[in-house]
Amino acid sequence: MAKYIILDTETTGIGELDRVIQLGFMVLGEKKIEVQNEFFSSDVPISFAAMEVHGITPSMLVGKGTCKESSSYKRLQELNIDDNYLIIHNAPFDMKMLEKEGFKTQMKVIDTLRVAKHMFPDEEAHRLQYFRYKMGLYTEEQKEADDLGVTIKAHDAIGDVLVLKLFLSKLKEAVLAQFPKENPVEKMVDLTLTPILIKSFNFGKYKGKTLQEVAHSDAAYLRWMLSGMENLDDDMRYSINRALEN
Repeated sequence: MAKYIILDTETTGIGELDRVIQLGFMVLGEKKIEVQNEFFSSDVPISFAAMEVHGITPSMLVGKGTCKESSSYKRLQELNIDDNYLIIHNAPFDMKMLEKEGFKTQMKVIDTLRVAKHMFPDEEAHRLQYFRYKMGLYTEEQKEADDLGVTIKAHDAIGDVLVLKLFLSKLKEAVLAQFPKENPVEKMVDLTLTPILIKSFNFGKYKGKTLQEVAHSDAAYLRWMLSGMENLDDDMRYSINRALEN
């Protein structure tokens, strides 16, 4: 039977040298939900910006082993088969961090951030904490936490996993409503891999303008973005090409 691993990490920072210092995940698909949550030591100092987000300080990691030595990491490796599903909000970040620890997923991936952007394109934000409040998940989380023995704390790995579990149910309902003839889990895998059509600029001199408007008034600017912006993300590149084609 397929298992569903809802996962989050906390790290020393977001740079190339930063490492995982907390791994939290829940395993769904059996009668009892399995909860894994561990902190790790790291040779890389925790940045103050990271501490501000997750509240993990060096003293909390004293005496802890490394990520690769931990029972939670070893359990994740056991679960890493192509029958299972790995569910993360903003999956590329966590997956890249875990790759530094030697973990490369064989599981099918559902990135709930990307799915949310497909399903709720007009929301002002797609962060997990935004949906926590927008969808009223905070009113349900204490009971869920008590049942699972989890402590709720925003931007804590296992706390965010609990919120993500609740959000996943809402996301599944939305996918079922829009795609009633499709398996919602497989559709979320598909949406994770599907480019997101961005309608408007939220930055730069054309902030607030639609890509279609800019394609008509200043197509040269869009072509410059395609050729001259090295950090242009794949979704924006896809959307600009679509706007220019139309």
